[in-house]
Amino acid sequence: MSMRCDICGKEPSFGNSIIRRGMAKKKGGVGQKITGISRRLFRPNIQRVRVKVGGQVRRMRVCAQCLKGGKVLKG
Repeated sequence: MSMRCDICGKEPSFGNSIIRRGMAKKKGGVGQKITGISRRLFRPNIQRVRVKVGGQVRRMRVCAQCLKGGKVLKG
């Protein structure tokens, strides 16, 4: 199943997952050190909903942001 919004085209994006150890300086420690960086995937919140398009109802994959923003008319 495609993880892509049919309205805005939002799709998964990549980022970094950073692992740190130690206590922060403002908490009385000597500072945090980075011990590992690995790639991770940010997935959009895709919902399958029934949407009215051109007078007929069809199922579409829509992200939660488009649903909350009122960009689609649920049918």
